[in-house]
Amino acid sequence: MADGSIVTALAALAGTAVGRFTSVIAGLLSHRLQVRAQWFAHENSRRQILYREFIEEASKCYIDALQHGTADITGLVGLYAKISRMRVLSSDQVVERADDIAKKILDTYLEPDKSFIELRDMAKNGRIDLLYQFSVACREEFERFRSQQF
Repeated sequence: MADGSIVTALAALAGTAVGRFTSVIAGLLSHRLQVRAQWFAHENSRRQILYREFIEEASKCYIDALQHGTADITGLVGLYAKISRMRVLSSDQVVERADDIAKKILDTYLEPDKSFIELRDMAKNGRIDLLYQFSVACREEFERFRSQQF
């Protein structure tokens, strides 16, 4: 009888130890997943802010380039600073599209100024949307990033 009590007691202790061990492991895995989700959310937010700022800056520079022959150096420096930040955070495709935009803006400064009528025609024909390919590249990057999260 004593042997049966010992076996029962050992089984109960082993069960308790396994239960505690399982609980600790589950807690660690849950914490790891939570930290990973927070990191992805933070990275996603950083990229969204950077891309929004780039889009705003590029839009201003492009409109300036369409209307003036003299470059807005401050705006262009800000644009290139954002591209450099993208080189750290973003996919090659996003950086390449951003570089294309900067080159197009620089080239546009060398073209004759556009009148309001010319700008309206460009808008109607879709030729003024300098940021389309960049936006598509950003969306694809966000979709890849989201799929990595889960």
